Amino acid sequence: MTINPQIHVKNPHLDTMEEDVLYHFNLGTKTHNLPEMFGDIKFVCVGGSANRMKSFAQFIQQELALPGNMDNITDICEGTDRYSMYKVYFLSVYPGMGVPSISIMLHELIKLLHHARCIDFALFRIGTSGGVGLEPGTVVVTDKEVDCFFRAQFEQVVLGKVITRSTELDVGVSKELLQCSSELDDVPTVIGNTMCTSDFYEGQGRLDGALCSFSTEDKLEYLRKAYNTGVRNIEMESTVFRAMCRVCAITAVVCVTLLNRFDGDQISTPHDVLVEYQQRPQVLVAHFIKKRLGLIV
Repeated sequence: MTINPQIHVKNPHLDTMEEDVLYHFNLGTKTHNLPEMFGDIKFVCVGGSANRMKSFAQFIQQELALPGNMDNITDICEGTDRYSMYKVYFLSVYPGMGVPSISIMLHELIKLLHHARCIDFALFRIGTSGGVGLEPGTVVVTDKEVDCFFRAQFEQVVLGKVITRSTELDVGVSKELLQCSSELDDVPTVIGNTMCTSDFYEGQGRLDGALCSFSTEDKLEYLRKAYNTGVRNIEMESTVFRAMCRVCAITAVVCVTLLNRFDGDQISTPHDVLVEYQQRPQVLVAHFIKKRLGLIV
Protein backbone atom coordinates (compact mmCIF):
# COMPACT_ATOMS: atom_id res chain seq x y z
CA MET A 1 0.00 0.00 0.00
CA THR A 2 1.26 3.45 -0.93
CA ILE A 3 0.08 6.92 -0.07
CA ASN A 4 -0.63 8.65 -3.38
CA PRO A 5 -0.46 12.45 -3.83
CA GLN A 6 -2.52 12.18 -7.01
CA ILE A 7 -4.05 9.46 -9.14
CA HIS A 8 -2.79 9.03 -12.71
CA VAL A 9 -5.52 7.85 -15.10
CA LYS A 10 -3.89 6.64 -18.32
CA ASN A 11 -6.68 7.37 -20.82
CA PRO A 12 -6.63 10.59 -22.89
CA HIS A 13 -10.15 9.87 -24.22
CA LEU A 14 -11.69 10.63 -20.83
CA ASP A 15 -10.90 14.33 -21.28
CA THR A 16 -13.11 14.50 -24.39
CA MET A 17 -16.18 12.89 -22.81
CA GLU A 18 -19.10 15.07 -21.76
CA GLU A 19 -20.18 12.49 -19.23
CA ASP A 20 -18.59 9.39 -17.73
CA VAL A 21 -21.15 6.81 -16.63
CA LEU A 22 -19.74 4.40 -14.06
CA TYR A 23 -22.34 1.85 -15.06
CA HIS A 24 -21.49 -0.97 -12.65
CA PHE A 25 -21.47 1.42 -9.68
CA ASN A 26 -24.70 3.16 -10.71
CA LEU A 27 -22.81 6.49 -10.56
CA GLY A 28 -21.93 9.16 -13.12
CA THR A 29 -20.23 12.51 -13.50
CA LYS A 30 -23.49 14.27 -14.46
CA THR A 31 -25.88 12.45 -12.16
CA HIS A 32 -23.73 12.66 -9.05
CA ASN A 33 -21.42 15.22 -7.45
CA LEU A 34 -18.46 12.86 -7.15
CA PRO A 35 -16.03 15.35 -5.53
CA GLU A 36 -18.61 16.11 -2.84
CA MET A 37 -19.45 12.47 -2.30
CA PHE A 38 -15.95 11.00 -2.39
CA GLY A 39 -13.37 13.81 -2.40
CA ASP A 40 -12.51 13.28 1.27
CA ILE A 41 -11.56 9.60 0.85
CA LYS A 42 -8.13 8.71 2.26
CA PHE A 43 -8.38 4.91 2.41
CA VAL A 44 -10.00 2.36 0.11
CA CYS A 45 -10.33 -1.35 0.93
CA VAL A 46 -11.38 -3.88 -1.70
CA GLY A 47 -12.17 -7.56 -1.26
CA GLY A 48 -14.03 -10.27 0.57
CA SER A 49 -17.75 -10.69 0.05
CA ALA A 50 -20.51 -8.08 0.06
CA ASN A 51 -21.47 -8.91 3.64
CA ARG A 52 -17.85 -9.01 4.77
CA MET A 53 -17.10 -5.57 3.31
CA LYS A 54 -20.19 -4.13 4.99
CA SER A 55 -19.05 -5.65 8.28
CA PHE A 56 -15.58 -4.21 7.69
CA ALA A 57 -17.03 -0.74 7.17
CA GLN A 58 -18.95 -1.10 10.42
CA PHE A 59 -15.81 -2.35 12.16
CA ILE A 60 -13.78 0.67 10.97
CA GLN A 61 -16.54 3.05 12.05
CA GLN A 62 -16.37 1.53 15.51
CA GLU A 63 -12.56 1.44 15.64
CA LEU A 64 -12.24 5.10 14.62
CA ALA A 65 -15.14 6.15 16.88
CA LEU A 66 -16.88 7.81 13.93
CA PRO A 67 -20.30 9.41 14.45
CA GLY A 68 -23.50 7.78 13.25
CA ASN A 69 -25.27 4.48 13.71
CA MET A 70 -23.22 1.75 12.08
CA ASP A 71 -26.39 -0.29 11.49
CA ASN A 72 -27.55 2.44 9.08
CA ILE A 73 -24.64 2.06 6.64
CA THR A 74 -26.10 1.84 3.13
CA ASP A 75 -24.78 0.33 -0.08
CA ILE A 76 -23.91 3.18 -2.47
CA CYS A 77 -24.22 0.71 -5.37
CA GLU A 78 -27.61 -0.65 -4.30
CA GLY A 79 -29.04 0.41 -7.67
CA THR A 80 -26.99 -2.32 -9.33
CA ASP A 81 -26.46 -5.98 -8.47
CA ARG A 82 -22.84 -6.07 -9.63
CA TYR A 83 -20.81 -4.62 -6.75
CA SER A 84 -21.26 -3.21 -3.26
CA MET A 85 -19.71 -0.07 -1.80
CA TYR A 86 -19.87 1.42 1.70
CA LYS A 87 -18.48 4.73 2.88
CA VAL A 88 -17.54 5.61 6.46
CA TYR A 89 -14.60 8.00 6.13
CA PHE A 90 -13.08 5.35 3.88
CA LEU A 91 -14.48 3.18 1.08
CA SER A 92 -15.16 -0.52 1.55
CA VAL A 93 -15.82 -2.18 -1.81
CA TYR A 94 -16.84 -5.70 -2.84
CA PRO A 95 -15.34 -6.45 -6.30
CA GLY A 96 -16.84 -9.83 -7.13
CA MET A 97 -14.62 -12.87 -7.65
CA GLY A 98 -11.78 -13.44 -10.10
CA VAL A 99 -9.71 -11.30 -12.47
CA PRO A 100 -12.50 -10.31 -14.92
CA SER A 101 -14.80 -9.08 -12.15
CA ILE A 102 -12.20 -7.13 -10.18
CA SER A 103 -10.70 -5.60 -13.35
CA ILE A 104 -14.07 -4.11 -14.35
CA MET A 105 -14.50 -2.79 -10.83
CA LEU A 106 -10.98 -1.32 -10.80
CA HIS A 107 -11.53 0.61 -14.04
CA GLU A 108 -14.55 2.32 -12.53
CA LEU A 109 -13.06 2.72 -9.05
CA ILE A 110 -9.91 4.36 -10.40
CA LYS A 111 -12.03 6.70 -12.55
CA LEU A 112 -14.26 7.43 -9.55
CA LEU A 113 -11.26 8.48 -7.44
CA HIS A 114 -9.99 10.54 -10.38
CA HIS A 115 -13.30 12.34 -10.95
CA ALA A 116 -13.65 12.92 -7.20
CA ARG A 117 -10.18 14.54 -7.23
CA CYS A 118 -8.96 12.37 -4.37
CA ILE A 119 -5.41 12.96 -3.18
CA ASP A 120 -3.13 11.42 -0.54
CA PHE A 121 -5.14 8.20 -0.36
CA ALA A 122 -4.23 4.54 0.03
CA LEU A 123 -5.73 1.42 -1.51
CA PHE A 124 -5.74 -2.08 -0.03
CA ARG A 125 -6.99 -5.44 -1.18
CA ILE A 126 -7.93 -7.74 1.67
CA GLY A 127 -9.35 -11.21 1.40
CA THR A 128 -8.97 -14.95 1.81
CA SER A 129 -6.62 -17.37 0.10
CA GLY A 130 -5.17 -20.86 0.12
CA GLY A 131 -1.90 -21.12 2.01
CA VAL A 132 1.25 -22.77 0.68
CA GLY A 133 3.24 -24.25 3.54
CA LEU A 134 1.53 -22.05 6.15
CA GLU A 135 -0.75 -22.76 9.06
CA PRO A 136 -4.42 -21.88 8.43
CA GLY A 137 -5.20 -18.41 9.72
CA THR A 138 -1.81 -16.96 8.78
CA VAL A 139 -2.01 -13.49 7.24
CA VAL A 140 0.15 -13.00 4.16
CA VAL A 141 1.33 -9.48 3.36
CA THR A 142 2.22 -9.66 -0.31
CA ASP A 143 5.80 -8.99 -1.31
CA LYS A 144 5.21 -9.73 -4.99
CA GLU A 145 2.19 -10.83 -7.01
CA VAL A 146 3.04 -13.58 -9.50
CA ASP A 147 1.11 -15.47 -12.16
CA CYS A 148 0.80 -19.25 -12.46
CA PHE A 149 4.28 -19.37 -14.05
CA PHE A 150 5.69 -17.50 -11.00
CA ARG A 151 6.33 -14.33 -13.04
CA ALA A 152 5.75 -10.90 -11.50
CA GLN A 153 3.50 -9.77 -14.31
CA PHE A 154 -0.05 -9.65 -15.60
CA GLU A 155 -0.93 -10.35 -19.22
CA GLN A 156 -3.94 -8.61 -20.77
CA VAL A 157 -5.11 -9.18 -24.35
CA VAL A 158 -5.92 -5.80 -25.93
CA LEU A 159 -7.12 -5.67 -29.56
CA GLY A 160 -5.65 -9.09 -30.21
CA LYS A 161 -2.26 -8.19 -28.73
CA VAL A 162 -0.81 -9.35 -25.42
CA ILE A 163 0.03 -6.43 -23.12
CA THR A 164 2.34 -7.31 -20.22
CA ARG A 165 2.29 -5.18 -17.08
CA SER A 166 4.56 -5.49 -14.06
CA THR A 167 3.20 -6.39 -10.63
CA GLU A 168 6.24 -5.30 -8.61
CA LEU A 169 5.31 -3.85 -5.23
CA ASP A 170 6.70 -1.26 -2.82
CA VAL A 171 8.51 -3.49 -0.31
CA GLY A 172 8.64 -0.68 2.25
CA VAL A 173 4.89 -0.92 2.69
CA SER A 174 5.09 -4.68 3.31
CA LYS A 175 7.57 -4.11 6.09
CA GLU A 176 5.36 -1.43 7.61
CA LEU A 177 2.38 -3.79 7.64
CA LEU A 178 4.53 -6.56 9.12
CA GLN A 179 5.58 -4.19 11.90
CA CYS A 180 1.91 -3.42 12.56
CA SER A 181 1.20 -7.15 12.88
CA SER A 182 3.88 -7.49 15.57
CA GLU A 183 1.92 -4.99 17.68
CA LEU A 184 -1.23 -7.14 17.58
CA ASP A 185 -2.22 -10.32 19.39
CA ASP A 186 -3.34 -13.41 17.48
CA VAL A 187 -2.59 -12.06 13.99
CA PRO A 188 0.26 -14.31 12.78
CA THR A 189 1.71 -12.60 9.71
CA VAL A 190 4.37 -13.31 7.11
CA ILE A 191 5.63 -11.56 3.98
CA GLY A 192 5.57 -13.69 0.86
CA ASN A 193 4.65 -13.87 -2.80
CA THR A 194 0.98 -14.24 -3.73
CA MET A 195 0.14 -16.35 -6.79
CA CYS A 196 -2.89 -15.39 -8.85
CA THR A 197 -4.69 -18.04 -10.89
CA SER A 198 -7.56 -17.97 -13.37
CA ASP A 199 -9.88 -20.19 -11.36
CA PHE A 200 -10.42 -21.92 -8.01
CA TYR A 201 -10.10 -25.57 -9.03
CA GLU A 202 -7.84 -26.70 -11.89
CA GLY A 203 -5.86 -23.46 -11.98
CA GLN A 204 -4.93 -23.94 -8.33
CA GLY A 205 -4.17 -27.64 -8.69
CA ARG A 206 -7.19 -28.84 -6.75
CA LEU A 207 -8.12 -32.52 -6.95
CA ASP A 208 -11.79 -32.02 -6.02
CA GLY A 209 -13.24 -30.14 -8.99
CA ALA A 210 -15.59 -31.47 -11.67
CA LEU A 211 -12.55 -31.86 -13.93
CA CYS A 212 -9.06 -33.04 -13.01
CA SER A 213 -6.34 -34.24 -15.40
CA PHE A 214 -3.43 -34.58 -12.96
CA SER A 215 -2.31 -36.75 -10.08
CA THR A 216 -1.77 -36.01 -6.42
CA GLU A 217 1.97 -36.05 -6.98
CA ASP A 218 1.63 -33.61 -9.92
CA LYS A 219 -0.21 -31.22 -7.62
CA LEU A 220 2.32 -31.52 -4.81
CA GLU A 221 5.26 -31.05 -7.20
CA TYR A 222 3.69 -27.82 -8.49
CA LEU A 223 3.02 -26.54 -4.98
CA ARG A 224 6.63 -27.33 -4.02
CA LYS A 225 7.85 -25.33 -7.03
CA ALA A 226 5.61 -22.46 -6.00
CA TYR A 227 6.85 -22.58 -2.42
CA ASN A 228 10.50 -22.63 -3.53
CA THR A 229 9.96 -19.45 -5.58
CA GLY A 230 8.58 -17.67 -2.51
CA VAL A 231 4.83 -18.21 -3.03
CA ARG A 232 3.00 -18.43 0.29
CA ASN A 233 -0.61 -18.13 -0.81
CA ILE A 234 -2.88 -18.50 -3.85
CA GLU A 235 -5.92 -16.46 -4.87
CA MET A 236 -7.61 -15.11 -8.01
CA GLU A 237 -7.38 -11.31 -8.22
CA SER A 238 -4.01 -9.97 -7.09
CA THR A 239 -2.05 -9.65 -10.36
CA VAL A 240 -4.57 -7.47 -12.17
CA PHE A 241 -5.15 -5.50 -8.97
CA ARG A 242 -1.48 -4.71 -8.59
CA ALA A 243 -0.80 -4.21 -12.32
CA MET A 244 -3.59 -1.67 -12.79
CA CYS A 245 -2.81 0.13 -9.56
CA ARG A 246 0.89 0.30 -10.48
CA VAL A 247 0.13 1.92 -13.84
CA CYS A 248 -2.07 4.50 -12.12
CA ALA A 249 0.38 5.09 -9.24
CA ILE A 250 -1.75 3.52 -6.54
CA THR A 251 -1.18 0.27 -4.58
CA ALA A 252 -1.53 -2.83 -1.98
CA VAL A 253 -2.56 -6.70 -0.77
CA VAL A 254 -3.22 -8.47 2.50
CA CYS A 255 -4.84 -11.94 2.57
CA VAL A 256 -5.45 -14.59 5.20
CA THR A 257 -4.95 -18.30 4.48
CA LEU A 258 -7.89 -20.62 5.15
CA LEU A 259 -5.95 -23.88 4.75
CA ASN A 260 -2.53 -25.30 3.91
CA ARG A 261 -2.82 -26.64 0.36
CA PHE A 262 -0.13 -29.23 1.07
CA ASP A 263 -2.59 -30.82 3.50
CA GLY A 264 -5.69 -30.83 1.30
CA ASP A 265 -8.05 -28.94 -1.00
CA GLN A 266 -11.38 -28.65 0.77
CA ILE A 267 -12.18 -25.99 3.36
CA SER A 268 -13.65 -27.93 6.28
CA THR A 269 -12.72 -25.55 9.09
CA PRO A 270 -15.69 -24.72 11.39
CA HIS A 271 -17.57 -21.58 10.38
CA ASP A 272 -16.80 -19.64 13.56
CA VAL A 273 -13.07 -20.29 13.11
CA LEU A 274 -13.22 -19.16 9.46
CA VAL A 275 -14.96 -15.94 10.53
CA GLU A 276 -12.16 -15.24 13.01
CA TYR A 277 -9.55 -15.93 10.30
CA GLN A 278 -11.32 -13.57 7.88
CA GLN A 279 -11.26 -10.79 10.47
CA ARG A 280 -7.47 -10.90 10.84
CA PRO A 281 -6.63 -8.87 7.70
CA GLN A 282 -9.30 -6.38 8.75
CA VAL A 283 -7.74 -5.99 12.18
CA LEU A 284 -4.30 -5.51 10.63
CA VAL A 285 -5.48 -2.90 8.12
CA ALA A 286 -7.50 -1.09 10.81
CA HIS A 287 -4.38 -0.92 12.98
CA PHE A 288 -2.40 0.47 10.03
CA ILE A 289 -5.06 3.12 9.36
CA LYS A 290 -5.14 4.19 13.01
CA LYS A 291 -1.35 4.54 13.03
CA ARG A 292 -1.42 6.59 9.84
CA LEU A 293 -4.06 8.84 11.38
CA GLY A 294 -2.00 9.25 14.54
CA LEU A 295 -4.65 7.62 16.74
CA ILE A 296 -2.08 5.20 18.16
CA VAL A 297 1.68 5.49 18.51
